[in-house]
Amino acid sequence: MKKLAEVLKDWEAVIGLEVHTELTTLETKMFCDCKLSHDDPPNTNVCPVCLGMPGALPVPNEKAIESIVMAGLATNCEIQRHSMFYRKHYFYPDMAKNFQTTQGPVAFCMHGHLDLEVSGEGAKERPDNTGVEKNSDGSYTAPIRILRIHMEEDAAKMVHVGGEEGRITAATESLVDYNRCGTPLIELVTEPDLRTPEEARLFMEKLRETFLTLGISDCSLENGSMRCDGNISLRRRGETRLGTKTEMKNINSFKSLHDALEYEICRQAEVLEEGGIVYQETRHWEPSHKRTVVMRVKETADDYRLFPDPDLAPFDLTDEFIDHCQARIPELPDAKRDRYIASYGIKRSDAAQIAGDPTRAAEFEAAVQVAGDKVAETVAKVMVNLVPSYETLSANQIGSIASLLAEDAITFAQAREVLDAVQESGEDPAAYVDAHGMRQSTDTDALAAIVDEVLGRCVDQVQQYHDGNKKVLGYLVGQCMKAAKGTGNPKAFNKMLSEKLEA
Repeated sequence: MKKLAEVLKDWEAVIGLEVHTELTTLETKMFCDCKLSHDDPPNTNVCPVCLGMPGALPVPNEKAIESIVMAGLATNCEIQRHSMFYRKHYFYPDMAKNFQTTQGPVAFCMHGHLDLEVSGEGAKERPDNTGVEKNSDGSYTAPIRILRIHMEEDAAKMVHVGGEEGRITAATESLVDYNRCGTPLIELVTEPDLRTPEEARLFMEKLRETFLTLGISDCSLENGSMRCDGNISLRRRGETRLGTKTEMKNINSFKSLHDALEYEICRQAEVLEEGGIVYQETRHWEPSHKRTVVMRVKETADDYRLFPDPDLAPFDLTDEFIDHCQARIPELPDAKRDRYIASYGIKRSDAAQIAGDPTRAAEFEAAVQVAGDKVAETVAKVMVNLVPSYETLSANQIGSIASLLAEDAITFAQAREVLDAVQESGEDPAAYVDAHGMRQSTDTDALAAIVDEVLGRCVDQVQQYHDGNKKVLGYLVGQCMKAAKGTGNPKAFNKMLSEKLEA
């Protein structure tokens, strides 16, 4: 098969996502009082409602409705005052009552959008002159429309024993755990506005950051509380008519989403260029083989026989309820990123990385309080480059190590050594540095004497520098550090050496 870049020169990929997110931070299921749990023994959190027993009547979870309205407001959706639940019929053991309670044509949240900032290597996937204006560095912003976010209940968990990669094919037996059945689930459906695998990956990342910040889900792709189906079709560049789409299942990581879409784009291009037909079907992504395989022919809406659920009254959301949900929305990642940049002068990529994780953002702000606003940029560098390697650091320790770095009291290499030593004990990094004589000297007179001594005995290297070999400066800094027995500041040595050599 051709590579992605070659395919996208002639073909336009049209991608839409369906993102399913369990509302894991709630206490009970969507239509009953059963406890939400992922760790309890199988089939212990069930009742007549979630098992679909005859005569059992569902009662909607108000907290779940609050969560979906918050999700809609955070993604610029129009909140529908009037909507209702429908029954979506299908026959499979993961739904004992043989239908899923979901929403119909009008969902709680309709017609939203998110803007994607695409940069770096990922921006190169989208060829130039394809509907977006690229900046001088190749980056661009792609507006992605959201068709709807609707509420539904999750199905039970199927465990296929003995099958390859957990699939039913070749399995010796299949087990059903109804603990998950009835879990509140929101499904976000995009318009087919995505054009590259990287855009799809970034959209999922941004959505996850938003929902984590809202506190409505743990958004764990690994555990299945956030799942994604990708719809993909191809058309020749310049055409407006949509091609036949395939839907991909089993997307459980950002990398899998990117790789599955890339493979499917290249596969469809090969089929079409050989005169074949792309069929509307559901395909399964096999990470170990890096390929998609057919699961089943894709159902249509008629196959589900959707009709309003007679056991659930229509919903009429009041302005007061929507205002209550709006008031619960915290500062969202994009706004937080922009505030960090404006207030602290932090590099955009660092600010975005910190702001996208509510736990990391809280740690950052606590550490800035310890170290002071003037050290915030260094705190950000520590958060991005050092903290991910250490799980038990406190805000005080992060602020302390950032202050040491900002003062040039230690190097980044020494910072790692210090954090290795104090992460378990909780000791103040500054106290550890002083106790072990690691604080570097910035005494100009003392360092100047060392610089003069090194330049006096490294005559050959000095001549190489004057002959144009500027890289030799690193060697001279090393000699100064060695002479200072590690207590000299390398930045100070570098500056002083440069000044003397250029004099």
